Amino acid sequence: MPMNRAHRKLCSSEEWAQTTKDRILPWALEHVNLGDDVLEIGPGYGANLRVLVERVPRLTAVEIDGETTRLLQGSWGDRARILHADGADLPLPDASYDSVVCFTMLHHVPTAAHQDRIFAEAFRVLRPGGTFAGSDSQPNLRFRILHFRDTMNTLDPSALPARLANAGFTDVSIDLHPESGGLRFRGTRPV
Repeated sequence: MPMNRAHRKLCSSEEWAQTTKDRILPWALEHVNLGDDVLEIGPGYGANLRVLVERVPRLTAVEIDGETTRLLQGSWGDRARILHADGADLPLPDASYDSVVCFTMLHHVPTAAHQDRIFAEAFRVLRPGGTFAGSDSQPNLRFRILHFRDTMNTLDPSALPARLANAGFTDVSIDLHPESGGLRFRGTRPV
């Protein structure tokens, strides 16, 4: 989804990649068994992808932006499968991944209905017993300024459990980070 220039600069920076590696992913994936086959929806400039390729045997990343997909393919295509597609319409077979993850991207999805289609697709491509996990930002003044003239559709933590359950997930949990206020979520495809 479109991002303003300042936002693109931040998300493609080494500082953001380090923040992702040191703070976001350790918290978002705490106690999550990713398994061997992992799908990342919305890798953006690859800050999360570069960490995940070191942690899992097989990684697929689905990116909606064509130019960004080409950049990821050039940087990571020898270590991960990179696909240009919408996370709400995945060109992937049913029950083909041990886990599906997405980080700090759902607020770029313009509508709740589109987010719900992403949740449904994550459920569809998960193997029974697989985990859907991720994180996203919650609004504050700095976040709102960064998203000036940008897509910003944040997740409501109180509504998210029902939305994930409607997609079919069980064992849903939502947590807010005590310092950053960020949100993490988990759900399981029943066996």
